Amino acid sequence: MRILTLTLGLLFVSLSSFATEGMFIPALLESIEDDMRAMGLEISAEDIYSVNSSSLKDAIAQFGGGCTSEIISSQGLLLTNHHCGYRQIQQHSSLENNYLKDGFWAMSMSEELTNPGLTATFIVRMDDVTAKMLQGITDDMSAQDRAAKMKENEAAIIEAMTRGTNHEAFVRPFNYGNSYFSIVTKTYKDVRLVGAPPSAIGKFGGDTDNWVWPRHTGDFSLFRIYAGPDNEPAEYSEENRPYEPAHYLPVSMDGVEEGDFTMVYGFPGRTEQYLTTDAVDYVINTANPMRIHMRETSLNIIDQAMRSSEKIQIQYAAKQSSISNAYKKWIGQNGGLIELDALGKKQRLEDSYRQLASLKGKKEYVDAIDRLKVLHGEIRDYRLARDVFIEYYFYGPEILSFANSFSDLIENYEGLEEKGELKKALEGLKSSVKSHFKDYHQPTDEAIYLALTELYFDNMPGELIPDQMRTFKEKNKNSIERMKMRTYERSIFTNEQALMKLLDSPSAKAFAKLMKDPAYQQAAAHYAGYFQKVRPQYGAKNQEIDALMKTYVAGLMELFPNKTYWADANSTLRLTYGKAEGSAPVDGMAYKFYTTANGILQKNATGNPDFEMPADLIKKLEARNYGPYAHKDGELRICFTGSNHTTGGNSGSPAINGKGQLVGLNFDRSWESTMSDILFDPGRCRNIMVDIRYVLWVVDVYAGAGHLVDEMTLVRGEEKAEMEPEMEMELTPDTQ
Repeated sequence: MRILTLTLGLLFVSLSSFATEGMFIPALLESIEDDMRAMGLEISAEDIYSVNSSSLKDAIAQFGGGCTSEIISSQGLLLTNHHCGYRQIQQHSSLENNYLKDGFWAMSMSEELTNPGLTATFIVRMDDVTAKMLQGITDDMSAQDRAAKMKENEAAIIEAMTRGTNHEAFVRPFNYGNSYFSIVTKTYKDVRLVGAPPSAIGKFGGDTDNWVWPRHTGDFSLFRIYAGPDNEPAEYSEENRPYEPAHYLPVSMDGVEEGDFTMVYGFPGRTEQYLTTDAVDYVINTANPMRIHMRETSLNIIDQAMRSSEKIQIQYAAKQSSISNAYKKWIGQNGGLIELDALGKKQRLEDSYRQLASLKGKKEYVDAIDRLKVLHGEIRDYRLARDVFIEYYFYGPEILSFANSFSDLIENYEGLEEKGELKKALEGLKSSVKSHFKDYHQPTDEAIYLALTELYFDNMPGELIPDQMRTFKEKNKNSIERMKMRTYERSIFTNEQALMKLLDSPSAKAFAKLMKDPAYQQAAAHYAGYFQKVRPQYGAKNQEIDALMKTYVAGLMELFPNKTYWADANSTLRLTYGKAEGSAPVDGMAYKFYTTANGILQKNATGNPDFEMPADLIKKLEARNYGPYAHKDGELRICFTGSNHTTGGNSGSPAINGKGQLVGLNFDRSWESTMSDILFDPGRCRNIMVDIRYVLWVVDVYAGAGHLVDEMTLVRGEEKAEMEPEMEMELTPDTQ
């Protein structure tokens, strides 16, 4: 008993030391408001999140369903990361107008570029609906009946929250279903590109500096939201006008000093802090090594191709960035998890959990942790098959997913014709074909196919390889080279002209013939194999794991009540807070919390192509032409770090000071922080932000687009920007 008491005492000390860990639900900020005030917050929780009056939340938008963005002017000017807007910048680029290389700046609103499909989504309100979701649920219900009843409850909640509005809503579980929140949203569909620096600024440091500190990257781009005449969401129209927000962020010209309070407000994608030992072991020793190897292989091919041609560089820029980002993160994540003994920490927690649960007679908690161990063994091959499928099918040879996009016409032509949907499907595919081949280089795709197909067969659990793929390989004498030749030489999906001709003169018979196309056969085999062999078993076992995780997490909260608990990130609006501070993650090395323009010049002088900069920018920096954007020490600060707990999805999130003013733009974590999705360490985990004054310097002094800065509200010294403009918020039926 003495040993157990000592173990638990040490555990509580360890857990309670995570001062800046957590991604908090804005609607529940009152519980941590005192702690935030002690760290330097000057505005109230109501100023950060309010339903009935304007607040900071009304300036925060989910950008394109993945990143975060923020409104920084009364005319709907939207700030996000360069890498978040990268696909739009790339899609507008050509050899004649290479915006990736040269940057883009709209000198008037009439020059702003449209982006079909790009959206900006705001949160109207978040409500705890746990009681409503569990209404009518009983312990003796079957899993099927329980799911059906909860689906019925969810539909009723959504209908009540959106009735009589143009809002949308969804219900999401938190803490594995220990609580539920309804989230009401409003989505704007006309979002136009306003400005982007050259990639030499927006991606300064390239892969060399990705996930690394010190950093000197101007990772930002500017868009604008347009609305209908009533300021409500509308499809693109020339009649649309700039959106007038309920709130926009004032911009601090003072920057931050070490120890200053900072908070990051955005849409973090996914964390997994409660994973048990076996799940973390799978990440470290199985999933990450496989994913790293597959992505490294394709990156070597893509990087070589991009270096050979400016056209290929444009075509593959966004793809390369997407593949590379997670690749380098996983390397750092594994290193951090191993160095911090994540498996040991998890095991010690679970041992204490099991002992304490037994002492308290909580058999359901002991049973949950024991059953989880068994299930993680049973699900392993299905989880690996799923991960391999994702890496190969979605990040491997493009010909497969492209071919599969024709599946509706190939397998359901007459059904589409009967429903009157054929014309729409044909027009959609015509657009898809043009878009695909604009950014497609067949020799590069062939090389990726050759390399990754071999890795696919090496890594996929043998019994879960689709039968059709096994047969296809055997017909080609088990030669990946033969498979590649047959696929690309005989497939119509490498021929843009033939595809367009087919779409212009369609027939059920012509599309039915594509059933035998080698690329389509493989795509269909992978897709069907996953949904037949992998997904059912993976889904069933994962559902059981989630149910047990609900019990496990409930047990943690009951058995260890002194810890501050927070729900894992799930792409919903969250706030995290900390301070502007450096770190000392490696013995003998201490990092300052900020970088300056001097670092750009120093890195540029190394000759590494990742640090190349436009000559005119170098000239301005050498002349120290900083305008009004210099820090009080006379330097132009570029980036800074803070102890804010962030993850993917926080890209583009605003860094806000204690007064509610914009001081920076979140875009990355340090290499030593990439394990923080699973294990957060306060001594080393740091998020990386662009200093907002560097953003303004690039826009104004470098690009000559000062009219955009004129739109903003700049705040200096002791000035306090009011929480204006104040606008009456539209209420949902439940609050009227």
